[in-house]
Amino acid sequence: MIKSINDIDLSPKPNKEYWVNCHREWREEIIYFLMVDRFHDSNKRSSLDFDIRHSGFGNEDELQKPFGGTIKGIIDNIVYIKDLGCTALWLSPVFENNPQSYHGYAIQNYLDVDKRWGTKKELERLVDKAHKLDIRVFLDVVLHHSGDNWSYPFDYEYYYSDGQRFPLGSWREKDRPLPIELRDPELYNRKGQIRNFDKYPETQEGDFLTLKTFRNDGSPESEKLGELLAAIHCYWIRETDVDGFRLDAVKHMKGQDISRFCSTIREYAYSLGKRNFFLFGEIIGNDETGNPYLGPKMLPEDQNVYYGLDSVLDHPLHSVLAGVIKGISSPERLLERYSSLQWNALSRGEYGDFLVTYIDDHDQVGTDFKHRFGYNATPEQIVAGMGFLLCALGAPCIYYGTEQGLDGNGMDDRYIREGMFDPNDTETNVLNRNSWIYRTIADLAKLRQTESILKFGRMYFRETSKNTVDFHYPNCEECLLAFSRVLHNGEILVVYNSSPKDVKEEYVLIDATINNERGQMKCIYGGKTKIKVQKNADRQDSRLYIKLKLKPMEFLIFKNS
Repeated sequence: MIKSINDIDLSPKPNKEYWVNCHREWREEIIYFLMVDRFHDSNKRSSLDFDIRHSGFGNEDELQKPFGGTIKGIIDNIVYIKDLGCTALWLSPVFENNPQSYHGYAIQNYLDVDKRWGTKKELERLVDKAHKLDIRVFLDVVLHHSGDNWSYPFDYEYYYSDGQRFPLGSWREKDRPLPIELRDPELYNRKGQIRNFDKYPETQEGDFLTLKTFRNDGSPESEKLGELLAAIHCYWIRETDVDGFRLDAVKHMKGQDISRFCSTIREYAYSLGKRNFFLFGEIIGNDETGNPYLGPKMLPEDQNVYYGLDSVLDHPLHSVLAGVIKGISSPERLLERYSSLQWNALSRGEYGDFLVTYIDDHDQVGTDFKHRFGYNATPEQIVAGMGFLLCALGAPCIYYGTEQGLDGNGMDDRYIREGMFDPNDTETNVLNRNSWIYRTIADLAKLRQTESILKFGRMYFRETSKNTVDFHYPNCEECLLAFSRVLHNGEILVVYNSSPKDVKEEYVLIDATINNERGQMKCIYGGKTKIKVQKNADRQDSRLYIKLKLKPMEFLIFKNS
């Protein structure tokens, strides 16, 4: 067992050809995010036979404990992810955790894989098999805090108090954390638990409940820690050939620390011949919150330019999209989200194209009642939500189980982290490739993969009208929502009726510069019809439109021809 950072080797593995796959840009990826403990165990199982959806497994007590999912279970079932149309796999943290942890974010040994989930060799096998299927693999990494590896004096709970530092009481185990360099009390803030997650500097300096925050105050000790964490994660690139990292809790770290880490990681990946190593982060907040962590930064101490994250998870979109798709929120805030992306892109280049978008996730940060997108959603709404992501700007991310209609809900995180297998039954799982939701999402993903317009095109929301005169953007809960992706002379129009009960018959504007009134829009998803392009002959304007009639919750895609 490797115990010290001094024992790791960062030279390229002898005779190892590291995977370099540059035929896709990052905005082309379709990411599948799974929790290792909940996806599949090492048993050979057959999928349950159901037509539409399943609720997953785990009662209140079971969901608070490890389920038994393994890396081998992912290896054995990675074709399920491939057939869904996903091109990248994001794994929850795999390093050795505190024994009571199932989620991966309470790390006590950064130098080995948790034995409950598998071995380093199995992680290497998973990455190798993914590469053979043209799938990239991203590891979830935690730089802000370690696990609950030590206690405050007398094992009391300490809380943040005006930045006061407290003594370290004792280590939980005699030989953890690892590497042994992390057994230095000066590498931790030791300022107690965060009370207010929106108050600075408390939100950066305090502990996440019992998880212990690393030192991040710009001191020599924090500089030493940054170098240590960077070396550890370079080691995992060297050992496993992974293709990117998702950085946890970025908002709670300083921008310059993230930039240094990302630059070090990116340079090391390049030294192995690995191009486009993807670094994206979790930031709960608006675009301004994320900007300090993205792109180039000049650090004054050495006048060098450091490049931070490539992208962040699009939390602002996540917070508004579900309500619009379910017909319980007006699209106005959704349109505002894309308008703000345009303004932010003026200073951040292609920022809007490279956000990682999602409608479901494992945390639901900021909500007291946790629930999946599938909760109180019809199968048609689930498909429409994923269809929106797959057709809109950004790299869409599918949270495991959404493709089977999982609908977990409850008062904490465990309820939205259901099992795709029953730990009390070794025979079956819910990896059903014949269910309607899975098959339909797979069809939409295939369409995105084959249509360049959906990957690279500009995006415009479209105005609609009931009379060909008064066109406007939707402004009520149950509406006809339409947007286009435009690339060169091609346009794809995406239309969705968010009403669960009413038919919508309206005229939808299309691009008048690349279409003409003698043309047609062909339905390429959801039907086989061709719709004639129209122009209002008795009005002196150049607007073009098509007339559409959508059933409740119907999702259609058209392409100019």
